[in-house]
Amino acid sequence: MKPNYKNWVPKGMVISYLAGTVISLVMVIVFGCLGFKDHLKWAIVLFVIFIVLSLFLIVVSVFMLAWHMAFSYNGTWQFSRRIIEKTADKVIVPEYGKCLDVGTGSGALAIAVAKRNPNAEIIGIDRWGKDYASFSKLLCEDNAKVEGVKNVKFEQGDALSLPFANESFDAVTSNYVYHNIPSKDRQKILLETLRVLKKGGTFAIHDLFTKQKYGDMEEFKQKLLAMGYEKVDIIDTTKNEFMTEKEAKYLFLSGSALLIGKK
Repeated sequence: MKPNYKNWVPKGMVISYLAGTVISLVMVIVFGCLGFKDHLKWAIVLFVIFIVLSLFLIVVSVFMLAWHMAFSYNGTWQFSRRIIEKTADKVIVPEYGKCLDVGTGSGALAIAVAKRNPNAEIIGIDRWGKDYASFSKLLCEDNAKVEGVKNVKFEQGDALSLPFANESFDAVTSNYVYHNIPSKDRQKILLETLRVLKKGGTFAIHDLFTKQKYGDMEEFKQKLLAMGYEKVDIIDTTKNEFMTEKEAKYLFLSGSALLIGKK
């Protein structure tokens, strides 16, 4: 039996875009071929609108299919597995220490860290909302059982306000989470995650750290150093670290980077 880590681009999301494309194309045929004799002007306007909408949905659907294929954990590319394993390799948890994985999803990163640190306690939290309905606490627990991992547990929690006291963990991790959270200040979310990290603890956070989504990350790095962090690095993961430049370009992941360091 294999763990079910799902897909970071759920099948339901892909099907929704494909269904929208089909409906739009049908409407193009309706208004283009049939039209309405008494309302020709409106038929032409709607025909143009649905052509534009169809073209947009076709492009989006193609990319959704590509992302779905790429982010299949056990697919041909094993892209998700690569990212999870390489992120987990960067995490240092002391013997009998504690690590928090924020936005754990299906539990993949939390379980990978737990495997590498069998004497540590790993906690994965997620809000498991309707946006990713196929992900759940039960799914995470089932995956941990299949993997034979007993030093990990999962809890409901919100990355915007973590239910833990300051400096509760020896390590914190996250993978491709915060760019999905609607926010004008994602650096603030990072600070909330780092709030629960102990002095001397390590962090490894992988995300799409584009300027549009996060602002100036080099400036944020200097801010952390000024706050007393011993080490802060921003590693571009698109240059054969986690993926090739070609893969990053193909999947529009050019902003992918690993924020890693020590408090």
